[in-house]
Amino acid sequence: MVIAEDSVLLREGLTRLLTDLGHEVVAGVGDGEALVKTVSDLAAEGALPDVVVADVRMPPTHTDEGVRAAVRLRKEHPGIGVLVLSQYVEEQYATELLAGSSVGVGYLLKDRVAEVREFVDAVVRVARGGTALDPEVVAQLLGRSRKQDVLAALTPREREVLGLMAEGRTNSAIARQLVVSDGAVEKHISNIFMKLGLSPSDGDHRRVLAVLTYLNS
Repeated sequence: MVIAEDSVLLREGLTRLLTDLGHEVVAGVGDGEALVKTVSDLAAEGALPDVVVADVRMPPTHTDEGVRAAVRLRKEHPGIGVLVLSQYVEEQYATELLAGSSVGVGYLLKDRVAEVREFVDAVVRVARGGTALDPEVVAQLLGRSRKQDVLAALTPREREVLGLMAEGRTNSAIARQLVVSDGAVEKHISNIFMKLGLSPSDGDHRRVLAVLTYLNS
């Protein structure tokens, strides 16, 4: 993995944390331009990283350099996972990052890094092509979508299940969170697919498409 964070202290801390847990950090950079160049150089050597962990705001303007670099990397290297970290929820950046696909993408608040196990699980999930969205991000994006009636046909429980799906949770994890059976979760998800017009022909991508239905609205 490659870590892009302008705070040397945080960058070194993340590197040490992930390395100690058995993951290989091949590079650490401090700005978006360096991130794009580093990943491109590694790709040219046939060593494309599994995942990039990047801060949203980096030099020189500390506005959106990090997320811009992340969006560019997802276009140039579709196989790479991208997990961005932000001080607080920025809907515009989250939506832009998720606009193409929610495969191998994550958006977490920096406070979540303190929850080491959850953070590392999120990094691994994104590296494997999964999704890792901070609950606060999901709540804001889902709330906006409700206003636009995109999910008007869903029941409150189905919206809740969809929100947990967007965080990247498995059916079993959703069942534990809601204290219901796996079968109940499967039924809710089946109803969500039906109400959003996602047919069985969409295959395994229906889960991603269901999430994108409101993230892209």
